[in-house]
Amino acid sequence: MNSVLTYIYDGNIMRRDVHVGFISTLFVMLFLAACFAGCTSQTPAATPTATPTPAATTVAEPMTLVIATTSSLYDTKLLDYLQPKFESKYNVKLKITSQGSGKAIELAQNGDADVLLVHSPAAELTFMKGGYGLNRRSFASNSFMIVGPAADPAGIKDMAPEAAFTTMYLKGTNKTAGVAFVSRGDASGTHTVEKNIWKNAGYNYTTKIQKSGVWYVEAGKTMGETLQMASEKNGYTLTDEGTYLAYKSNLTMVPLVTKGASLLNIYSVMTVYNTKQPVEKIQMANNFVNFLIDPATQADIGNFGVDKYGKALFIPMTVEVPTATAGWVADHSTPATAIAPAPATTTAAPVANATAAK
Repeated sequence: MNSVLTYIYDGNIMRRDVHVGFISTLFVMLFLAACFAGCTSQTPAATPTATPTPAATTVAEPMTLVIATTSSLYDTKLLDYLQPKFESKYNVKLKITSQGSGKAIELAQNGDADVLLVHSPAAELTFMKGGYGLNRRSFASNSFMIVGPAADPAGIKDMAPEAAFTTMYLKGTNKTAGVAFVSRGDASGTHTVEKNIWKNAGYNYTTKIQKSGVWYVEAGKTMGETLQMASEKNGYTLTDEGTYLAYKSNLTMVPLVTKGASLLNIYSVMTVYNTKQPVEKIQMANNFVNFLIDPATQADIGNFGVDKYGKALFIPMTVEVPTATAGWVADHSTPATAIAPAPATTTAAPVANATAAK
């Protein structure tokens, strides 16, 4: 009995030992497996956070604005002085082409310029009437003058312009020593004024003045170059005051005739218009027109040349508005806003009485 119980007891003890041993072995195996896994597996590397690339700042290419202008504004360096002031205010690059007013107007008329800036009022009015321009504004003036050798062999000092031209013609065609006149001869604003003076003096320019002798020379050059040629020939010429002052130090000529209504010189600017012109170009051209008549720019124009020549080369419209032929002085204060010519006004035909007679 005791042995059976002992057996059974021992059997229970044996079975419990087997059960405990199995569980112990299982824990050991799991522990080893975990250790093995820890040794052989690798923690995945953290995915680096991408740093966002800042969007590139796109800077628009500056617009190019072509300005067709008279040589006197170029020769005096006024546009060189004003150009950076305008370019710094707008994202624009000015391309300035200089020639006589006639050539500048032709360039604009052909659509090869965005802004026209000249001093030939009659031609400007024709240009505007033809629908080629918008927003004509006058921004400065000065005077033309007849300059020549200090000895003045023609004896024209202080004469009226028309009397001076008559005297030079008579003495020149009579081959008076030292009398020679150098003309721009290039359809410029200065050349137009010269022809008007000849007309006012009673001469037909084409038939009486041109080819009238060796005393009369057509240079076909800019104002600065014409002054230099006249100085080398010890002759006379008609020039605007600004260009004369700018070249004075290199010339042997002095002002001889400086007063007279026909010597008035008015500078105006206008936006070029044609149906192919982008609106953006027209608006930027309008900005340039408004820039020239802006009070700050007008003050700059009024001060230009004072430090170097002792007087301003140009008189701004804010200082003096000259009295001239009707239409020659354009508006000089109203902002330029038009982007197309105003439609032509037509007078409506009277409506016929439609009431039938009974």
